Amino acid sequence: MAASSRAQVLRLYRALLRESQRFSGYNYRTYAIRRIRDAFRENKNIKDSEKIEELVNKAKANLEVIRRQAT
Repeated sequence: MAASSRAQVLRLYRALLRESQRFSGYNYRTYAIRRIRDAFRENKNIKDSEKIEELVNKAKANLEVIRRQAT
């Protein structure tokens, strides 16, 4: 994975965790954090750049959903 791609993924990971902290309900908050961590751990060994790009786009869409739901 290229360094810029790695940095982009890490920024996205941090943004997802940060936004999920904004859920007011404890159960929603812990579920979102657990799902984010599990998904990133599950996909950490993927080397195919197309698959990585697909997963990054999916995570960006999920980030927008979290932002809408947390407010």
